[in-house]
Amino acid sequence: MAERGKRIPVEKAEKDRENAPKLEVRGISYSIDHKLIIEGINLQVKKGSFVGIVGPNGCGKSTLLKNIYKVYSPDSGVAFLDGKTLWEMPDRERAHNMSVMQQENHVEFDMTVFEMVMLGRFAYQRMFHTDKAEDRKIVMEYIREVGLEGYENRYFLSLSGGEKQRTLLARALAQKAPLIILDEPTNHLDIGYQYQIMNILKRQKLTVLSCIHDLNIAAAYCDEIVLIRKGHVFGVGRPEEMLTDENIYRLFGIHARIIPNDSTGKLHIIFLPELQKD
Repeated sequence: MAERGKRIPVEKAEKDRENAPKLEVRGISYSIDHKLIIEGINLQVKKGSFVGIVGPNGCGKSTLLKNIYKVYSPDSGVAFLDGKTLWEMPDRERAHNMSVMQQENHVEFDMTVFEMVMLGRFAYQRMFHTDKAEDRKIVMEYIREVGLEGYENRYFLSLSGGEKQRTLLARALAQKAPLIILDEPTNHLDIGYQYQIMNILKRQKLTVLSCIHDLNIAAAYCDEIVLIRKGHVFGVGRPEEMLTDENIYRLFGIHARIIPNDSTGKLHIIFLPELQKD
């Protein structure tokens, strides 16, 4: 008779599940025209954490995210969501578990804010069925959450840049997925809108993976930062571990002074450019 394996105590099994990463990336590589853009990327995102990907333009940040949410197909590697192979999940199951806010959002035809946010409920709707009262309630909940109440009947293309970004964020949140992936959600926005969107994200109690170009925003909101340089992971750790003068110089070619922000308790980064004197 074969020997039975050891029984794992219930408490340990539950603890292992709690500590398991929400999202795990193993060895993802991707190339364009035989040129490697990212190579052997390993990444873990813990449940409930806010993880920022930081690096210079062209380092592979957006390429990595697009490989995770299936815009690109990696040359090698695999990603897991709650221990399941992400790319083998049916589209509807994946949409229930992961929402995405992309950097580029080209709109083929105009629609109202309400209609745009309702697209986030698509994965919950049955074919040939109209929107349910519950869907409409959720849509209005997130329109209010992003501060756009009263804009429901405004057309998307008539909105300002910040209003468009908040509409797209409401659409991603209305999907009610426990993991949200964002590709530089504050890019090209005024500073007030940048912090407004990050505050909205932070209070959702979701697992967040986001490319972030502003280092002070990354320092203020991220639990963990992943540094990427030339298509490789350069470092992973808490903001105070990653956002050092040495790392910033190696990534961006500029020195910085890092000081505590007495108001927020977070790091504040002062850049020290070599200004030309008259």
